[in-house]
Amino acid sequence: MIARVRAGDPEAYADLVRAHTGIALRAARALGAGADAEDVVQQAFFKAYCSLGRFRDGMAFRPWLLSIVANETRNTVRAAGRRRTLAGREAALIEAEPLIPESADPAVATLETERRVALLRALEKLSEEHRLVVTYRFLLEMDEPETAEALGWPRGTVKSRLSRALRKLGRLLPEFELRGGGDEGE
Repeated sequence: MIARVRAGDPEAYADLVRAHTGIALRAARALGAGADAEDVVQQAFFKAYCSLGRFRDGMAFRPWLLSIVANETRNTVRAAGRRRTLAGREAALIEAEPLIPESADPAVATLETERRVALLRALEKLSEEHRLVVTYRFLLEMDEPETAEALGWPRGTVKSRLSRALRKLGRLLPEFELRGGGDEGE
């Protein structure tokens, strides 16, 4: 599809935008863009389009785009001179997609909401690198190679930072069962 975009097919880029807008918005919100998430994503898609000449053939588009979203989110948050509060991130993530089906048992829904709030509070206490790797790996459901590509880190760095981040989260959230996501054998 990138070849079609480079050849000047506007519909091909529109297809890429439609296919990746949801995850790009989730990433921007999870990384702290809050109410600016749509602007961040729009700017990221613009920058991605302008940078397609540097996009290497054979690379996956999603991790490449999400690295642009992450950079744009950092720039936006820094330029605004403010940090998003936990409540703002929480609301943005809940807004991004329904987490609990309406048909769920209210007690189960309450417990899930409480767990999510506790997790977001614990994530706030991690270093930026640890927060990023956990966000990409678990909140954005990227596999290890995609996470490495999106963050521009070697896979070994992703594994070690994820392991350290999960240990820290385990200390912050002893009631949670945290695990590395099944990639340990790769």
